[in-house]
Amino acid sequence: MAPRMRQKTGRRKDKRSVAPKKRSRHFEDVEEIDFRDQNLLRKFITEHGKIMPARLTGATSKQQRQVARAIRRARVMGFMQ
Repeated sequence: MAPRMRQKTGRRKDKRSVAPKKRSRHFEDVEEIDFRDQNLLRKFITEHGKIMPARLTGATSKQQRQVARAIRRARVMGFMQ
């Protein structure tokens, strides 16, 4: 008896339908991410005070690390809550 062939399930990924990379509009005119720049950092936290993930903000991994570090420093220094 011949072995059964598995049926493929799920959607087939088509290389042509890949969405373009998201770009963060928050970093267009920013040279340096500073923990004292509260207006910039407020764009990256939720209303509950949590740091938003990079997939929602469109930040690169390097930018996301810089933002997270700046938010944490601002909280410690008392600039943000």
